[in-house]
Amino acid sequence: MSVIRAVARPLLAATFVVGGIDTLRKPANKTPAADKVVGGLVARTPRLSSTEDLVKLDAAVKVVAGTMLALGKFPRLSSLALAASLVPTTFAGHRFWEETDPAKRSAQQLHFLKNAGMLGGLMLASVDTEGRPSLVWRARRAPEAVKHAADDLRRDAELDLHSARHRARGAVKGIHGHGQPALRTAAETLRDTAAGLRSEAQPVLESVTEALKEAALGVRHDVQPALSEATQTVRATAADVRKHVAPVLRSAGQALSR
Repeated sequence: MSVIRAVARPLLAATFVVGGIDTLRKPANKTPAADKVVGGLVARTPRLSSTEDLVKLDAAVKVVAGTMLALGKFPRLSSLALAASLVPTTFAGHRFWEETDPAKRSAQQLHFLKNAGMLGGLMLASVDTEGRPSLVWRARRAPEAVKHAADDLRRDAELDLHSARHRARGAVKGIHGHGQPALRTAAETLRDTAAGLRSEAQPVLESVTEALKEAALGVRHDVQPALSEATQTVRATAADVRKHVAPVLRSAGQALSR
């Protein structure tokens, strides 16, 4: 809070605090004048038993709001409350147009203008943002602020997406760069394994071939005598058959010739 505000706010609030305390002590002095302005309101409000209660309420508002303004606590709200309280007070206490005595009329007119000046000061205090943007300004700028925020979010999202794509490309390149040698190594390993298997299987195949050849020779060596013996047996049997059958055939031929 600036020095000017620290000095101006207590000066502006002092009249309300002192006047409010005096009214709370002696509400009867203000009641007749207030009844001319708010008498109808009191009659229509069940919670207000008399005009004096409304005078006390108004005085309490002046004391509380004036103290808050002097201390710089919620200055805009307290200034607005004091301004709202000052309007009926001015019209009730300083009705200069009803005075017939010129001296009293002039005095009441002076007090009326003094209160009007205080009302102007309170109105300025109620809109004093201490350099910060006002609510009206913020409301007018809200669509543009939302648009800027949306643009910032979209721009950040595009940057994040671009960064993610860049990282993804780098990862793919890394995988490709590291995977290519691994694939070559795997292919070479498979080739070496196949060559090793072929070199180890070659002697086994040769051994099996030799064993089959030897088995075939052994079978032929074992079968050859049996075949020779069988051939001789067949020949002997045929000779024996021919020896016994030939006389029978000759006898049968002679019998048929007779």
